[in-house]
Amino acid sequence: MHLSSRVKKVKPSATLAVSAAAKAMQAQGIDVIGFGAGEPDFDTPDHIKAAAIKALDQGFTKYTVGSGIDELKQAVVDKLKRDNRLTYKKDQVIISCGGKHSLYNLYMAVLSRGDEVVIPAPYWVSYPDMALLADAKPVIAPSTEKNGFKITPAALSKALTKKTRLVVINSPSNPTGAAYTKKELEGLARVLQKHSCYVVCDDIYESIVYDGFKFYSMATVAKKELRERCIVVNGVSKTYSMTGWRIGYAAGPLEVIKAMNKVQDQSTSNPVSFSQKGAVVALSGPQGFLKKMVGEFKKRRDYAVRTLNKMPGVTCYNPQGAFYVLPNFSAWLGRTWKGEKIKDDVELCKFLLEEVRVAAVPGSAFGAPGYLRLSYATSMANIKEGLKRIERGIRML
Repeated sequence: MHLSSRVKKVKPSATLAVSAAAKAMQAQGIDVIGFGAGEPDFDTPDHIKAAAIKALDQGFTKYTVGSGIDELKQAVVDKLKRDNRLTYKKDQVIISCGGKHSLYNLYMAVLSRGDEVVIPAPYWVSYPDMALLADAKPVIAPSTEKNGFKITPAALSKALTKKTRLVVINSPSNPTGAAYTKKELEGLARVLQKHSCYVVCDDIYESIVYDGFKFYSMATVAKKELRERCIVVNGVSKTYSMTGWRIGYAAGPLEVIKAMNKVQDQSTSNPVSFSQKGAVVALSGPQGFLKKMVGEFKKRRDYAVRTLNKMPGVTCYNPQGAFYVLPNFSAWLGRTWKGEKIKDDVELCKFLLEEVRVAAVPGSAFGAPGYLRLSYATSMANIKEGLKRIERGIRML
């Protein structure tokens, strides 16, 4: 069987694979605690569901304009103005089948063979593979736990070349939860202003921040010339617990959005019609649900970070946002179990799944070998039991 060289370059999503493995074991009646899922465990708020049900009842079930309904584009324009002080026209907005789809459209629209995409590490698993699918080269710019898992202006400058077409800024970040302050973004912006590349502002976790942290988008902080090269990508999945609704959006330069429209028209066409109606209400309706959800996430984060830092040989950075922790388990690599050496984080995850029934994602999938990504978008009871199992597991080594 012949497969394209393009698809052979790409790895399956590690996060989806871990979640699928955990669900398969649970379906067999095996008691597995899953820390893999990158989605809130809360239900979509009732007023949003009601809007979609109303749309269904009214027969709003046909194709829409490929780039999304006008009403939702206006809701996005209003949201960006209200929350981010960014001004766009409706034709500078595209609605897609999730934030991931928006990013994929962008990669396909602006990247060519030989182009480079600068991706700070640790990174979301799909950033590099999307670049490979677009025949571009991912260039990884490392950060460290010591500097809060945030890239410095010096590291960014070192990664940029004449071939750089795209730079990805994800704040708060998946997998670390690290978020850039306004001052830190201004430092990166000064570097980016000297180059002609586009900048992806992946703001999908912007509303999930803790301890009074003030979120800023790079597009908000940037001066006019750089702002005009920024593409803001966001969606309703995380903020409104609407992961399965598959609605994301992007806003940016008109020529880029038009190019993304071309890609979408020839692939998926429009996002789900009644999901778009729900998204309108999510963005423009009451926002009280968010405070309750973020408050619960903060309790879970605090417990997870405190507990992980008490484990022998483990350190865990305290994230400013999102719903992930990325603890360092490198001290436990090289140990043996049943005569076999656990030489890396992939094998450590396999050990934890098989021996103590905990599903975690290896940090190497995010460019952070020796670390594990744990999502605390699950119940406090699951977090407490899962962390007990992890500690029991490492003490077995």
